[in-house]
Amino acid sequence: MGALGVAQTLAWASSYYLPAIVAAPMAEDYGFPPSAIFGAFSASLLLTALLGPWVGRVIDRRGGRGVLAGSNLALAAGLGAMALAPAEWPIVLFLGWGLLGLGMALGLYDSAFATLAGLYGKEARGPISGVAMMAGFASTIGWPLTAWLSAWLGWRGACASWAVLQLLLGLPLHLLLVPPAPPPPTAAASAEEPEGAAGWGQLALLALALTGSGFNIAAMAAHLPGLLTRSGASEELALLAASLVGPMQVLARVLDVLVLRRLHPLTTARLATAGHPAAALALAAGLGPAAFAILHGAGNGLLTIVRGTLPLALFGARGYGARQGIILAPMRLIQALAPLAFGLSLERLGLQALWIFAGVGLISLLALAALRRPG
Repeated sequence: MGALGVAQTLAWASSYYLPAIVAAPMAEDYGFPPSAIFGAFSASLLLTALLGPWVGRVIDRRGGRGVLAGSNLALAAGLGAMALAPAEWPIVLFLGWGLLGLGMALGLYDSAFATLAGLYGKEARGPISGVAMMAGFASTIGWPLTAWLSAWLGWRGACASWAVLQLLLGLPLHLLLVPPAPPPPTAAASAEEPEGAAGWGQLALLALALTGSGFNIAAMAAHLPGLLTRSGASEELALLAASLVGPMQVLARVLDVLVLRRLHPLTTARLATAGHPAAALALAAGLGPAAFAILHGAGNGLLTIVRGTLPLALFGARGYGARQGIILAPMRLIQALAPLAFGLSLERLGLQALWIFAGVGLISLLALAALRRPG
């Protein structure tokens, strides 16, 4: 579990949280508008959405160790391609973003959670919460470290540094410390596992709820510092406030491990989803960027765990990876569009784009309110 937690922190910091810092200087070097880089990032997320069901099926059949190790190679290749892309060949830069999308499909939370479900079965809630708790520092580490590396080595040097860490740290963690998949359960053992409240209606409601939350998470991962500056904060204060997201994610996950684990994951999901509209209201009410980051971060922290534990509680562990691929495919598709869509909204609407964020959160909350607990 510790190895997966460290590897997840590295994976998120060097992929999902990368464009918030490098998009502007990257675009400037190539003479592109920043929206072109966010468009490339959105395309990489689209690839992640398309590959998700396949990745889940592979993990169900063979376990996650090989898939996670492959993610390190793909992420390193993508980051290396971006670092080395010549100015006269921007196609190499976009190829790098595509490889990054492959790495994210193979190696972010959903693959890690499917690996844990295969290893621990219905007892995977604790390990899932532990891994999510450790990786909650990804934005807190990733944003400042990428900014520091970019200031020292340029954005190309920052990408190259993350690529080296993928090979020297992430790959050995996965190959040496993640256990191989256990043998498949016998038919009798499989029959003992409850199916939960399986049904297409339940699947659709859960997919809708997670899709809305995923949009908000993706939008803020790419644009949170920019949104906070539009609220009147200086760039330094906005970055400092945005860095609170990581600690709040971790604090919320610690709370889940120590206290909220007594609650059904559906109750936790509803509490977590309420954090997004609450954050928007706090910023609109003038409570400051820190209040927004705290509420948004706490909601994110719990939502990450819920994404792994709620499907487990509702539908059981059998076929977890493939089911997750289906449930999360709409979320990944929306997340692929979110950085570009929310970025265009910020350009045209300014701070009023905040109400898009709040409205999407309310839709997710209504979908969760319609979900029913099994049995």
